[in-house]
Amino acid sequence: MVFLPDESRSLPPPPVFNHISAWLGFCGWLSALLDNGFNHRPVLRAGVHRQVLFTTVGWFVGYYLARRTKYIYAKLDRELLEYVKQHPEDFKGAG
Repeated sequence: MVFLPDESRSLPPPPVFNHISAWLGFCGWLSALLDNGFNHRPVLRAGVHRQVLFTTVGWFVGYYLARRTKYIYAKLDRELLEYVKQHPEDFKGAG
């Protein structure tokens, strides 16, 4: 999978309830409500199955974005520490 390379499997998974998942789940639910409103249906009562589906899709997209973010930050940290080890003369005061 290009979105999450195999290296990312070694990282601990993010919590299922995180701010990215919650935000995108809310956006999915809101988009279902907007769809009901634009199509002149009762906003909260119509298409409850669509509301659940959009919320769930938003939640899982947010979860995988959190995993990708965690992987990218871990990769940057690894590269930075490798650079510091290769150039100790530039970081004399740090250690």
